Amino acid sequence: MLPTTVSPPWSYTLTLPHDPRAPGIARTTLRAVLATYGLAELAPTAELLAAEMLSNAHCHTQGPYALRLREATPQGIRVAVWDSNPQIPPGFGTTGGPPAPLDAESGRGLQLVHACADAWGAYRLGDAPAAHHGKLLWAECGSR
Repeated sequence: MLPTTVSPPWSYTLTLPHDPRAPGIARTTLRAVLATYGLAELAPTAELLAAEMLSNAHCHTQGPYALRLREATPQGIRVAVWDSNPQIPPGFGTTGGPPAPLDAESGRGLQLVHACADAWGAYRLGDAPAAHHGKLLWAECGSR
């Protein structure tokens, strides 16, 4: 077999059905991609980032969602999750928003993203029903 090279930046997108098993399948895929590119040391943080954003997409939408992985720097990646709901979650702005109340049963996932990511952000993708409406949440790790 001949060696192959990939011109940076590389990216992969995995479209997922609204199925409770989908986030686990996405995390398994993420680990495989990172291992393939020699970035397995980023797996724990990248998997946490993906898990929190995928769970948010699964809980707050009824349709499919997608995981996108791409090279951010030679030593870092961007983990992004698209879903069809255009509303950006409270607290996903630049400051992270207020903490969840101590007795809250949810609301801490995106705070974990802020604590573990080197950078994060969100984009609305339009309001019209189209193939790419909704929002994209992203976080980077290993890029510092």
